Amino acid sequence: MLRYRLLGRSGLRVSEICLGTMSMGQDWGFGADEATSHRILDAFAEAGGTFLDTANKYHNGQTEEYIGRWLPGRRDRMVVATKYTLAMDHSDPNTAGNQRKNMVRAVEDSLRRLGTDYIDLLWVHAWDRYTPYEETMRALDDLIRAGKVLYIGISDTPAWVVSASNTLAELRGWSQFVGLQIEYSLLQRTPERDLLPMAAHFGLTTVAWAPLAGGVLTGKYTRGGELDSKRSATNEARGRTSEQSLAIARAVDDIADALGCSSAQVATAWVQSRGYGFIPIVGARKVSQLQDSMGAVKVELADEHLTRLDDLSRVEMGFPHDFLASDGVLNLVRGEIRDRIDGPPDR
Repeated sequence: MLRYRLLGRSGLRVSEICLGTMSMGQDWGFGADEATSHRILDAFAEAGGTFLDTANKYHNGQTEEYIGRWLPGRRDRMVVATKYTLAMDHSDPNTAGNQRKNMVRAVEDSLRRLGTDYIDLLWVHAWDRYTPYEETMRALDDLIRAGKVLYIGISDTPAWVVSASNTLAELRGWSQFVGLQIEYSLLQRTPERDLLPMAAHFGLTTVAWAPLAGGVLTGKYTRGGELDSKRSATNEARGRTSEQSLAIARAVDDIADALGCSSAQVATAWVQSRGYGFIPIVGARKVSQLQDSMGAVKVELADEHLTRLDDLSRVEMGFPHDFLASDGVLNLVRGEIRDRIDGPPDR
């Protein structure tokens, strides 16, 4: 059975695995049908899963409708997270972006499709440089005060925007973000430069999408599995099938074989190994895929496994991080007796 943890600096309990629902729906020409989607949701709930992640954009609203028809009798037990930002009507400029008008309309439409009167967690789906973050934060706080939204989070946004937004909210007495949703996996570790340190500073839970890197870390590309041509093209465009990426995937396979588990479980367990504040989002088109991913909670990666994976997947920090960590600069910043200064471990 899954365990639970607190979401950010809140008292909200969520399951240690989040079920992503982008594969539930057929309006985009792929994905699970409604009956299969409900079986996946049933399996997740039976395993103790409570944290559902969806978005108004998924299959043009169809995914929320699937969830809404599954929720009756279960609503209070589930933590339902949805998102707004992305265009729902490409001919109307105000059905996209993070402005108040789109936010209010999107939330009302999501409530109707989900068949509920409140959203547990509303994510800002992506940064909209046209909308001042001050407008977004005030409008989000108004929704919380109205009881339509309980908590807020932000996804796919630069660290400085999240930092400025939460600082403004703290100063104004508005609700702050409690979660950060980003792409994070063994093939995507660049968030470690700025996003993750920022999340740690503000106590944000990091909810990681694509922990399997589009299926590359499941063994499909390294064990001769069946490949989807559209997804393969996307993975190639994102650099997920480079020789370096495949070397990481092969290491995941080796560790999985040594532990007697699946490659997907090792990749998901690696995200969980990053600490208490990390929750992977797992998606599935079949119940068996979900059950496989949830098995990651039983996988214990040894130090030697973590070291091997870290050595293969580590990214360069770049400026100013590498510059500030150099001996010459450290001597200037802390003095040449810096080795005798016992600072706190997180600085």
